[in-house]
Amino acid sequence: MSLYQFLIAVRQQDGQQLTNEDGETTSHLIGIFYRTLKIVENGIKPVYVFDGKPPEMKGSELAKRLVRREEAEKQAAELKETGTAEDVSRFERRTVRVSKEQNEEAQKLLKLMGIPFVLAPGEAEAQCAALAAADKVFASASEDMDTLTFGTPFLLRHLTASDQKKMPIAEVNLKKAMEGLEMSKDEFIDLCILLGCDYCDPIRGVGPTTALKLIQEHRSIEKIKAALASKESSKVQIPDDWPYEEVRKLFHSPDVMPPSEIDLKWGVPDVEGLVDFLVKEKGFSEDRVRNAAAKLTKGAKSTPQGRLTDFFKPKPVDPAKAAEMAKRKKAAAAADNKVKKKARK
Repeated sequence: MSLYQFLIAVRQQDGQQLTNEDGETTSHLIGIFYRTLKIVENGIKPVYVFDGKPPEMKGSELAKRLVRREEAEKQAAELKETGTAEDVSRFERRTVRVSKEQNEEAQKLLKLMGIPFVLAPGEAEAQCAALAAADKVFASASEDMDTLTFGTPFLLRHLTASDQKKMPIAEVNLKKAMEGLEMSKDEFIDLCILLGCDYCDPIRGVGPTTALKLIQEHRSIEKIKAALASKESSKVQIPDDWPYEEVRKLFHSPDVMPPSEIDLKWGVPDVEGLVDFLVKEKGFSEDRVRNAAAKLTKGAKSTPQGRLTDFFKPKPVDPAKAAEMAKRKKAAAAADNKVKKKARK
């Protein structure tokens, strides 16, 4: 996802991708080099995860993306005759693909920078979640909410948003989210499936509010199906061939490399290797590369800042008091809802 982002966003003023003197695209390398540098400078030790083979169930979603890309390519070709340069650039961005060579170049760059990466056998989001769940890393950083469904304990969103957007980093705590929703892991996964994902289409007429209400009332897709089938006048119907069971299995048991077999090591950058690759082959500024390498070296030797919980342990909560507090909160919420209903009347 990062490579796609760089190929789309890192461009010249005329909208074309950045290239070296030989015409080779360098947008992906510039993006990953400077983004990683910024992450390291902020005291974070990153790990990159590369996608492997997509699950067969993702085929329909990939087919839709291919159709959209082909349509964009056709529109871009037509606009070259009649449209402005801005119009052409906008549609060309929709046709971007990450090549095998660009993936390999990104991996070579990360290795020279001393940054570890993992080649996932399947979905990168699933592998990120597995690494975080095994405490190999603290969190998964992604804009794909499926990462939560795969079970990452913490999800960081907007970690790499540009400074111009001024978007605060959002940390989602999966355990607290499920507690707030009063759901088990199985129920949370069923909720996410109902909302639609890369592996099955959403149900017509089921949006976030309806999906949440159905899960809270029936607690599983099977019971929701039975309840809807008994209502002849229901506007919502789940098709018999809707593959929710297969999708559920995918979220519970994704194709990932066992975290115990993954050894993550951050090293110092290979400065001369970076100069050979980025400066001599790709046309980067040698001064900038050497300055960046010095910062990476400094970051590699530093220890990430600890969290408050590493120094202060929360005081154990008395189960009886916790239950009483929960009971009071529930009663207060019910009373508040009662007041609101009266006010509406």
